[in-house]
Amino acid sequence: MILSVQNITKAFGTDVIVSDASFHIQDREKAALVGINGAGKTTILRMITGDLPADDGVISIAKGKSIGYLKQHQDVNSSSSIYEELLSVKRDLLEMEQELRKMETLMTPSAPDYEQLMERYNRVLTEFENRNGYAVKSEVTGVLKGLGFPEEEFDKPICTLSGGQKTRVALGKLLLAKPDLLLLDEPTNHLDLNSIAWLENYLINYDSAVLIVAHDRYFLNRVVTKIIELDNGHVMSFDGDYSAYAQKKAQLREIQWKAWLNQQQEIRHQEEVIRRLKSFNREKSIKRAESREKMLDKMEVLEKPTEIRADMHLHFSPRIMSGNDVLKVEGLSKSYPSNPLFTDLDFSIRRGERVALIGDNGTGKTTILKIINGLESADAGRIVTGSRVQIGYYDQEHQLLHMEKTLYDEISDIYPDMTETEIRNVLASFLFTGDDVYKRVSEASGGERGRLSLAKLMLSKANFLILDEPTNHLDITSKEILEEALSNYTGTVLYVSHDRYFINRTATRILELKNRSLISYIGNYDYYLEKVEELSQASSSVPATAAKITVSASKEDRARRKEEQAQKRRLQNELKRTEERIAGLEAQNQEIDAQLAKEEVFTDVENCTRLSLEKAAVTEELELLYEKWEELSEQEQEELL
Repeated sequence: MILSVQNITKAFGTDVIVSDASFHIQDREKAALVGINGAGKTTILRMITGDLPADDGVISIAKGKSIGYLKQHQDVNSSSSIYEELLSVKRDLLEMEQELRKMETLMTPSAPDYEQLMERYNRVLTEFENRNGYAVKSEVTGVLKGLGFPEEEFDKPICTLSGGQKTRVALGKLLLAKPDLLLLDEPTNHLDLNSIAWLENYLINYDSAVLIVAHDRYFLNRVVTKIIELDNGHVMSFDGDYSAYAQKKAQLREIQWKAWLNQQQEIRHQEEVIRRLKSFNREKSIKRAESREKMLDKMEVLEKPTEIRADMHLHFSPRIMSGNDVLKVEGLSKSYPSNPLFTDLDFSIRRGERVALIGDNGTGKTTILKIINGLESADAGRIVTGSRVQIGYYDQEHQLLHMEKTLYDEISDIYPDMTETEIRNVLASFLFTGDDVYKRVSEASGGERGRLSLAKLMLSKANFLILDEPTNHLDITSKEILEEALSNYTGTVLYVSHDRYFINRTATRILELKNRSLISYIGNYDYYLEKVEELSQASSSVPATAAKITVSASKEDRARRKEEQAQKRRLQNELKRTEERIAGLEAQNQEIDAQLAKEEVFTDVENCTRLSLEKAAVTEELELLYEKWEELSEQEQEELL
């Protein structure tokens, strides 16, 4: 065992962050620490490193074992280059190599201390070789490239880098140092998909223990074999990857809910019996009541389990339905001085599609979204939006938010017809309550700004959502809520994301921006990986001099059939979702009619008005859904013919 955490407690004032928490990490074990934002995950990492003392409990590190800690944010201002900074981790090996070269020049048979020199040389050489000294520079280069630094950036001074680049440098130094226990706080932030995949393989093969805080579920599924959950200050460990944890947690939550509900029912029953016994006003009955009260006082009351998905309410509903052709892009090109991004891009998006735009950092994905939204100009090309298209834009930097405004004003200034109660209700559904609504946007955290942007997006009732890294700063529960909202959304979505789990759950098509051009894959992220693997295998069988990948006609036929089947399944699923939504709204309509028929309702002007408005909204949405169902049915019929 390399790490033992026993009964630790930590509070800030009256706010208890961790209560009597215990867990352990074995040698070479890969574990993840998960929990909602603000649960205290980073606090636990800081207590393990000794940066923050625990109020109570014991944290033990195995004797002679080293710890490496990657913080979320790095403040490094070195004048060294990126390459020099990483190479400095191997300074002892470089000095050892210099010593070997120096001894080689001194080792002549005539030297008076020749035997002693030879003995030391062999000893140093053996250690140098055992520590893979000859591969130091290639190892540094490999880590830098794996973390997304091209060779032309190796000479960049650290002090000129962005915060994200500095974090990648810090991560590279940690990986090269190879501590016995690696603590990583959100290591996939600032990494593109290729770099995340590289880091996964590196950590899978890492020969020591790793404890990770991350919200990247795909990454956790690939790397870890244990999940340590921090929930309401309490810690519980689960063996397996994230998916296994999620399944076990759901089962455990159901058991806990049943136990809590049963106990609450028993408590209410006993309280009613006690009340009735006392009401009899007989000495014998009163004693029996007192006896029951004592038993009730001794009962160990179960804590109410956390209600899943009860913390944030997100529902996207278009005000109107767009035409079938939502977006058409032709000949799009953009470059900056000494940095050409892309040339002559063509793509189109149809109503109901959820398209993920992926690619390496710096290829221009965000730039494409900004050009579509009119926030940047293209060098060349044409962008056409379809009929009745209304765009809602989520900006990852939240530049569309006004830093000087309060959260309340950010909503009220855009929607002046909303009452204070309505605005407060919306903000409360995104976890802003009480005086929080008067906090300035500039004082809000990244996660709070993200939730505020989602609230504005929901209120926009747009039918074409364009999202730039929407899952950044969201915890896993919030990501799952967003995934469900997008999956149930009847409009169209185009988004940029590095969250492969999120892409896998929500995308119906993937556009990969690579080598300044776009490649389209009809399917989710798993399908994209499958196709890339097929193309990679096909290219490996073609001579290296070939300019293009050639695929046999039979493979093309299979791929076409597979894509047609996938399209058919998506159509059937969309039709089923539409039918279910229609059935739900029709039932809601009938319930409203039943309410309006009641005398106590139709004689109540305020209540009657509210129900009438609700009925109008339901009827409007039903009309749109009936139209959509008809179109989907026609498409399904065309597929069958």
